[in-house]
Amino acid sequence: MPDTATVMPPPGEPDAAPRRRPALSPSRASDFKQCPLLYRFRAVDRLPEVPTRAQLRGTLVHAVLERLFTLPAADRVAPRAKELLAPTWSELSAASPEWTELFEEPAETGEWLATAEKLLDSYFELEDPRRLEPEACELHVEIELGSGVLLRGYIDRVDVAPTGEIRVVDYKTGAAPREIGEAKALFQMKFYAVVLWRLRGVVPRQLKLMYLTDGQSLAYTPEEGELVRFERTLEAIWQAILKAGKTGDFRPNKGKLCSWCDHQAHCPEFGGTPPEYPGWPEPDPGEETALDRAD
Repeated sequence: MPDTATVMPPPGEPDAAPRRRPALSPSRASDFKQCPLLYRFRAVDRLPEVPTRAQLRGTLVHAVLERLFTLPAADRVAPRAKELLAPTWSELSAASPEWTELFEEPAETGEWLATAEKLLDSYFELEDPRRLEPEACELHVEIELGSGVLLRGYIDRVDVAPTGEIRVVDYKTGAAPREIGEAKALFQMKFYAVVLWRLRGVVPRQLKLMYLTDGQSLAYTPEEGELVRFERTLEAIWQAILKAGKTGDFRPNKGKLCSWCDHQAHCPEFGGTPPEYPGWPEPDPGEETALDRAD
């Protein structure tokens, strides 16, 4: 199908840069479900957020696991994965030098990298990558549904069996979640299941979450009827976002997760005032970042 994500400039403006259409990603959809105002702060206002060391560690471990699968199968062992940590962090921090400001002393960086090594040890306890040949790692997926909503995201790993069954794998560098966190994780995985189903015409056989902090995994088998209903949920979320986007009426939803929000100073629920609404943004307000995918 044609690239539905790109809007070309009008005739007579050959030098104008193509603009990406607004899209829905799992992270931004989850934001809107949690708190419409949080969605606005992140996707529309683009307010800066200071990443935590845990988020950076997740980004690093994801990048190392992606690189691990580019090696010959025999080289995919724990010591080799750990050797990739330092050079991968050097590349990531060179691209985002502000990340290094979270570490005041070089020794702190070394201690932090050691905690990433533990996550890699946990990964190797869950599976043997020498026995796997993923079809793709960090796969960018994108499709427009019949309703017009554009879905976009990145999948950590896609495995395809010789018989055609698809497994979607997501690495989580935190601990296995309680009820709220588990529902959020499954929301993300069902999002990817819908996209792959619509792209390939095959319902993924398994959605697998791997929690590296405590060495647990969660596997889920979706059904086609379930994905049909979930697709309608995504369409309803997008219509609600578009409605709010026209007026700027993104309302706060105070809850337990507010304690971890970076934007309380701008939130009316905490005595703050949001910035003046800038209008529906271009380019794409649905784009995920590397930190979104780290989890």
